[in-house]
Amino acid sequence: MSATNNLIYIDLTTTRYASNVAAAARQLLAALFAVKPRPAVVADEDVSQRQMEASASWLNRLANDCERHSPNLSAELRYMASRG
Repeated sequence: MSATNNLIYIDLTTTRYASNVAAAARQLLAALFAVKPRPAVVADEDVSQRQMEASASWLNRLANDCERHSPNLSAELRYMASRG
């Protein structure tokens, strides 16, 4: 009777040990292949004054084209151009 209990105990221990090893292996692989997020790039420093003026002028031209058929869109575009 005691031999049967030992076999069951050994089987449970083996199963737990195997599941622990598998979990550790999964965690190791996840840590090895984890991708770190890139730092956010600040776009304000990369944009020159000339590019900002060109964008504002393009938005104003687009607003003038849209004035007749959608004045609200035209107003929004002018607002965006004024923000710089």
